[in-house]
Amino acid sequence: MPDIARHAPLIIDIAGQRLTPADRRRLRHPLTGGFILFGRNWQDRSQLGALCAEVKSLRPDLLICVDHEGGRVQRFRSDGFTHLPPMRALGEQWMKDPLAATNAATACGYVLGAELRACGVDFSFTPVLDLDYGASGVIGDRAFGRDPRVVALLAKSLMHGLLQSGMANCGKHFPGHGFVKADSHSAIPVDRRSLKSILADDAAPYEWLNTTLGSVMPAHVIYPRVDTRPAGFSSKWLNFILRSQLGFGGAIFSDDLSMAGARLLDGKKLSYTQAAVAALNAGCDMVLLCNQSAGGGKPVDALLDGMAEALLKGQWEALEASELRRLALLPQTPATDWDELMVQPAYMHALGLIA
Repeated sequence: MPDIARHAPLIIDIAGQRLTPADRRRLRHPLTGGFILFGRNWQDRSQLGALCAEVKSLRPDLLICVDHEGGRVQRFRSDGFTHLPPMRALGEQWMKDPLAATNAATACGYVLGAELRACGVDFSFTPVLDLDYGASGVIGDRAFGRDPRVVALLAKSLMHGLLQSGMANCGKHFPGHGFVKADSHSAIPVDRRSLKSILADDAAPYEWLNTTLGSVMPAHVIYPRVDTRPAGFSSKWLNFILRSQLGFGGAIFSDDLSMAGARLLDGKKLSYTQAAVAALNAGCDMVLLCNQSAGGGKPVDALLDGMAEALLKGQWEALEASELRRLALLPQTPATDWDELMVQPAYMHALGLIA
């Protein structure tokens, strides 16, 4: 059998606030590369820290992830966690004072990353690089603004703050989710603009930030004038455009494979395993399956077993380069303890800038 330990592409979740024996078995699986947290996994900082510590005791190399952007997408909001503003607030500040806005964005990134890391979380899927056209309810105030130049500069500032905290970053949702109204959680959005138009606007931040982005998450959106497949399943988008044309060299995550926009491909509804294989073969390094661990987690086990079988049959290839990109997202410096963080001058200064 191929050496599956040299590429661990699956990011999975758990149902509760503590690990069950089934969770431990799944997290030890050599194809599991990470673990994503949700609000249901949160009670308080003590519980979160204990959960993350247990995950690391099983597999120190597992990437502990969360969607923690600020605004309405922030999984942890109590027991001392700062309520971060939506990114639109930074865009609005830019209109009044651009340099103060970039400074505030760096402060947001630092507080976001430092608080998560103090509880054992390695990585947040942020920042959103989508443009706000006023059409997308699922993006909305998660975007910095409409101007790709403003978005790129504020995102770069936020990523600088993440870097100060020792956390990597993830630009999403490539090449852009803001133009379409439909929500890919429940439908398959279609963006009928030309490639030239998308590259000039929505995708421009990805080229301008190609020396800064550590990872990218493509959109579950179809751009039929470029490819009939959603971007996350399109080698044209991921390999030819994102990597070759825009110069991106970091990790590529699929968006959640349980979303409605994820598993209808070429007119066929795919299983989770088929969708994961398609995403990896298109150029993703890692794939996410979220919110399938409740009720025993049979879909998670089916994915783990299915991906091992698919690898054995040569339906996807375990790539050392993909594994190196995953490992590069792990923090390289020790985290600051929460109590020490609360009195750290840099942290207190950043809090003042956010306020």
